[in-house]
Parts: sequence; structure tokens; C-alpha cells
Amino acid sequence: MKRNKPDALWREILLGPVRARTWWATVHLVTGALVSGAGLVLLALLCSSAMLLVTLPLVLALLFPLVWGLARLHRSRFAGLLGQRIEPLPRKPAEGLRERVAAEAFDRSTWRQAGFHVAAGVTETGSALLVAALWSTAFGLLFLSALSLAAPRLLRDTSLLDPSNAQLETALLLLGVFLLFATPWVVRALTALDVAMARALLGPDQAKRLSHRVEVLTESRSAVVDAADAERRRIERDLHDGTQQRLVSLAMNLGMARAMNPDLPEIAEAHEEAKLALAELRDFVRGLHPAVLNDRGLDAALSGIAARSPVPVTLAVDLPARPSPTTEAVAYFVVSEALANAAKHARAGSAEVAVSHVRGVVRVVVTDDGVGGAHPGKGSGLRGLAQRVESIDGTLTVHSPVGGPTTLTAELPCAS
Repeated sequence: MKRNKPDALWREILLGPVRARTWWATVHLVTGALVSGAGLVLLALLCSSAMLLVTLPLVLALLFPLVWGLARLHRSRFAGLLGQRIEPLPRKPAEGLRERVAAEAFDRSTWRQAGFHVAAGVTETGSALLVAALWSTAFGLLFLSALSLAAPRLLRDTSLLDPSNAQLETALLLLGVFLLFATPWVVRALTALDVAMARALLGPDQAKRLSHRVEVLTESRSAVVDAADAERRRIERDLHDGTQQRLVSLAMNLGMARAMNPDLPEIAEAHEEAKLALAELRDFVRGLHPAVLNDRGLDAALSGIAARSPVPVTLAVDLPARPSPTTEAVAYFVVSEALANAAKHARAGSAEVAVSHVRGVVRVVVTDDGVGGAHPGKGSGLRGLAQRVESIDGTLTVHSPVGGPTTLTAELPCAS
């Protein structure tokens, strides 16, 4: 049976002083005051030492690690005592002491955490003192009230309380009971305030969280693209070394059988089918991932495309170094798809391919003198090509007025 809200509220009030989370929160506030107070003193000493120019480098080398170390300690305290996990702030990697100090000095997260240490040194110390005073007063008054009933002569002799003053004794008892049941709510309120301040200053803000999420998604997408490219290379290698070799052997055997039995049309037909299957398999393997791209690089692979193209192609490749395998593969397929479209749809008489390194990106420009009118939204070929380029954070633009010429430009990151 479900309890109504008033019953649940009274139950929470009556059980507040004996609940474990009340005392864990109390321990949290007390330890917070100790950690924050000690941290504030250390930060103040370091900052005061920074006024001497001689000690400034040493102070900077110790100050920022202290800020980040105290933040880790506070996060552990929140997680261990309250079960509240506060996400750590991403720390900029840097090699060398000077680079690390400079990175942390200009990192907004460092100063947000330093602000928490300063604020917590005041608020948590005040909260701990208030909570300690409330608990001490509550238990002290209840102890005096119990003592007045059990040993009134002792109170009279020590002048702690006059047992004959019943009104004062009743008032102190009621005040003690009130503080006993009200203090847990004060503890929870102060703890909630402390958690909110810690999440605001020790945890990542919305911009940091979104930036970190974008970085994670970018890394995971790059991993997926690299894995897919590696899988294509594996399939190409297996087909080249296995199936293609068996087809070559079959075609050779059928050729010898055809030469020995020229009067059997079935052997001649099987031989032609084997050669056709071998040609189709080679085209498929080449379209999947050409082996020459791994062995000799983009220049040699594009030279092969240009040589096989039915449209005369002028090729110019100017790269100071080989880009990543994924970028090479995407550049290869951009040129392959563009030349295939020029021959199949644009009815071009000639084409030009230029690959260069411009401002940290690989720029691929394919121009043909065909009829034009190409648009990524009109066909699946260019749309799929644009998606493949965008998968490695590249851009693809197509300029193709009706009547031509058509210029396809892809800019790909050198490393992806």
C-alpha cells in the first residue's frame, strides 16, 4: 500500500537523526572544512610567496598541481561520503614543466577549481561550525534534561541548572528535541548547497561537456572509419591472393584445354566466361582497395586510374609526404568516381586531375569538359562520395553548370 505524503514526511522527520546518510553528510561537512581550510592556507602561502620574483617559478610549478590535486581530493570526498560522482575536468596534455605550467595557467578549468577552493574554505568551514554547534546544543540540552530527572542534586551542586525552575527545564527540553529533529534538515540543505557548488566549479560546464563529447565522437568515428578501411584492405588481400589466383589458374587450364580441343565450343565458352569473371573480379578488387595504393602510394594508384580511363586524363600529383592510409583511400575513390562519371554521364572529351597539399589538407581537383549539370542531390554516386569525404572531416564541392565544365574539389585532412 502506498503511503501518502504527510505520513512519509513525518517518517522522514522522525527518522532523520538516526539515518546513516545524515551522519555521512555531517562527516562530509566536517572533513570538507578540514580539507578546504588546509587547502586555503596552502594556497595563501604559495600566493604570498609569489610576491618574491626569485620564488615565482617554484610557486607556479607547485600552485597549479596543488589546485588540481585538491580538486581530485574533493571529488573523492563527494564520491566516497555522499555517493555523488562529479566528472573530472579534462586536463590539457603538455610535455615539459614550462609547457605544462603555461597550459594550466591559461586553462579556464584551473581558475574555476581555484575559485571553488577559496569559496569552499569559507562556506564549508562555516557549515561545519554551524552543524557542530547545532548537534552539540541539541545533545547537550537533552543531556541536561535527562540529568535533571536522574540526578537533580548533581545539577544543583554544579550550578548547571536549577531543577526547581520547571519552566526553564521544559523550555530547554523542547529546544533540544527541536534541534535534534531540525538539524538533519540543516545538514541536508548545507550538503546540497556544497554539492551544487562543486558541480558548478569542479565539474565540466555545458561548453566543456559538449566539447568533450564532440572529441569522443570524433575519435570513435575515426576509429570506425579506420576499421572499415582496414577491413576493405583485408578483403582485397584475401580476394587477390585466394580467389583471383584460383580463377587465373582455371582460365589457364581452360585455355590449354581449348588449344588441345579446338572443336569443342563448350570449352571455348567456359574459357571466355572464366576470363570475363577474372576481369570483373579484378575490377571489383581494384574498386574495393587497390593493392598499389598500399605498396606505392597515391601517385602510382592514380596513374593506374588515368591509364585505364576511357577519357584522356592529365594527372598532376604534388604531395611532400604520404598522407594517412584512410585519406589516400578517400582521395583515390574521389578521383575514380569523378572520372567514371565524366566518362559515363558527362560524355567528356578530356579530364584533368590535380592533387596538392594546401594549408595542411590534401586538395583533390577533378575537371572535365563534359555536358555538366552534375549535382550531389541528383544521384547516389556523388551523394555517397560526399558522405565518404565527410566521414573523415573533409569537404566536397561540385561546380557543374549546364553545358560544362564540371569541377569537383575535395579537401581532405592529411591525417585522419
